[in-house]
Amino acid sequence: MEGRVRHISLSGAALLLVCSNVLLTTAALAAEPMTIDTEQVIKPQVKRTNVSEPRIDAEDFEVGVFGGMMSVEDFGVNPVFGIRTAYHISEDFFVEAAVGQTKTTKTSYERLSGAAELITNDERLLRYYNLSLGYNLLPGEVFIKGKYAFNTALYLIAGIGSTHFAGNDRFTLSVGSGYRFLATDWLAIHGDLRDFIFDMDLFGSNQITNNIEMSLGATIFF
Repeated sequence: MEGRVRHISLSGAALLLVCSNVLLTTAALAAEPMTIDTEQVIKPQVKRTNVSEPRIDAEDFEVGVFGGMMSVEDFGVNPVFGIRTAYHISEDFFVEAAVGQTKTTKTSYERLSGAAELITNDERLLRYYNLSLGYNLLPGEVFIKGKYAFNTALYLIAGIGSTHFAGNDRFTLSVGSGYRFLATDWLAIHGDLRDFIFDMDLFGSNQITNNIEMSLGATIFF
């Protein structure tokens, strides 16, 4: 009987010792901060490219020349040239003044009928003046060979003005769009498509005509 009691006491003491060791080990592990191996397994090799990006000159004025072709309704497609100047109100809006001219040819009626000319040779010179408001719709960049970045903008433009043609001054509405490419911080290349809308009364009745102009131009900032 005494031996069994001693055996039970020794077993209890051993169990108590094991529990104490387990508790001490758990406490020690809880006290130690957990560390995670953060070393990156794959290290990508990224090659940095230095891009030279021009910026618009600090001045807001722009002036230049343009040339292209203009289709005057029923008077043929003929060369057109002129001058444009603009003031950039903000990054989005600008105002533009333009003067352009073209020398029209005979109408199909004059060529086919053999009748007398509708207008004189001097009256065939068309000259327009207009003032427009432009909006930079999609400003962006063009990259060449991954080394050079050029600022660009797709813009919408509309305005009013006067067209002198066939001996009369005609109120004119102009609408169109263009693309501006900044070759340097002071030089821009433009491509434009515009419609000049005015009344024509040379054929016995008054009618609204659409006269399309396509042009390329160069401007400088100053």
